[in-house]
Amino acid sequence: MKPTPAANTPTRAAIYCRISQDRTGAGLGVERQEEDCRALAERNGWDVVEVYVDNDVSAYSGKLRKGYRRMLADLDEGTATVVIVWHTDRLTRSIVELEEYIELSDRRGIATHTVQAGTIDLATPSGRMTARILGAVARQESEHKGHRVARARQQKAMAGEWAGGIRPFGWGVPTGELKKRVDRKTGEEVEVPELDMSKTVPEEAEVLRHWTDEMLGGGSIHGLVRWCAAKGILTTRGNPITHTELRDMLMRPRNAGIAVYKGEEVGRGQWEPIVDEAKYRAVVAILKDPARRTSRGTTPRWLGSILFRCGRGDCPHFVYVTQSGGRLYPSYRCQTGHGGGRRAEKVDQYVEDVLVERLSRDDAHDLLLPVDDGVDVAGLQAEDARIRQRMQDLGGMFGAGQLELAPFTEGMDTARAQLEGVTRQLARAATVDPLVGLVGAPDVRKAWRALELERKRNVLRALVEVTLKTPRPGRMPDGGYFDYDAVVFGWKRGN
Repeated sequence: MKPTPAANTPTRAAIYCRISQDRTGAGLGVERQEEDCRALAERNGWDVVEVYVDNDVSAYSGKLRKGYRRMLADLDEGTATVVIVWHTDRLTRSIVELEEYIELSDRRGIATHTVQAGTIDLATPSGRMTARILGAVARQESEHKGHRVARARQQKAMAGEWAGGIRPFGWGVPTGELKKRVDRKTGEEVEVPELDMSKTVPEEAEVLRHWTDEMLGGGSIHGLVRWCAAKGILTTRGNPITHTELRDMLMRPRNAGIAVYKGEEVGRGQWEPIVDEAKYRAVVAILKDPARRTSRGTTPRWLGSILFRCGRGDCPHFVYVTQSGGRLYPSYRCQTGHGGGRRAEKVDQYVEDVLVERLSRDDAHDLLLPVDDGVDVAGLQAEDARIRQRMQDLGGMFGAGQLELAPFTEGMDTARAQLEGVTRQLARAATVDPLVGLVGAPDVRKAWRALELERKRNVLRALVEVTLKTPRPGRMPDGGYFDYDAVVFGWKRGN
């Protein structure tokens, strides 16, 4: 049998304070709640043994409230017999959490008192009903607030306005005015420049255009990341640009002035586009192409790795570079491992010399693909807009209950397939021939050397297929030991 407490022993009380948003970071909301709760405890002669705080944490969002969970654990251990909150909606807005709290209060004999709503007697059916009604009302308020916030964001997106968040690379020109915000690291209030998110940052916009053109000309994400590191180009948060970040920035619809809401394009944005929409669509098509191998394991270090063919007999395989087996120099060797190797440095240099010589001839312009290959860009863009509008209409009809699931799904699948075809055609129209920039250059060799390795490999892919046949033994007619005739060029354009 439990001992009866002495008559003059004060009741042990716990205070719980919470606000869902603290935009200043100063915690003033929870401080005011605590002051009012302590005043209530003092009027009733209760001894406050612990204060639990959840600052800037919503009770509706489902996020973990560490202070609240710690209070429940302590109450289960008998730390206090009274809980004081400013209002019941500070305690919980979740029906599941409320039932858990009711069960704990009944089991441990805990009384709940509020500053604003009085005493909630959870030991009686009427008290529990009152708590449940107040909880349902609080949840409804949270749902309405969430709907209002979502609707406001949707309206901003539909109007092409910036919805907030980290400044996107390429936009955000200071207006000359200042606004206050809280530094999350220090908790101090600071003044920062107000930005006009409809205006482009010239140097960042130029970088985005460079990335786009490089990708359309056969460049790679890896190469662009290295270029950014060499140029000292950082994210808007001041960090080095990673592979994932650069890819995401290239695929961002905002680049072409396209507004997005919940991942879906909703129209034109009210800001300056940085790249042409056709170029943007082309880059997206390139990066989303299933045939594109974005990870080939180790990044190639040699011009012909897995590009040059093995010419030993009827072998259909490619060669790669290895220095295993006691070789003094990196050598091209067939993937199957048969036959000898060819010294990679000498082979690459010879292939480069041949390519530069071919691209330096007077008839080199004949190697370029026709600029106009019959693609109607304006027509494709209009078709793209019609398909996207049809997808929006289908979504609206389905949401309004005017269309059943089966025809909605079938219509959306058809529209997506058609849109993919249009996107691929636009990509073909906007993609730049890898030979552009070399053909007609004042110094082709200098232009070639300025290319990153992946760009050189793309030129090789477009222009010629190189086969490494078994070299002749001994000294060659020129006095050296490298058999140039064993490097065979199969020209894909010209000869």
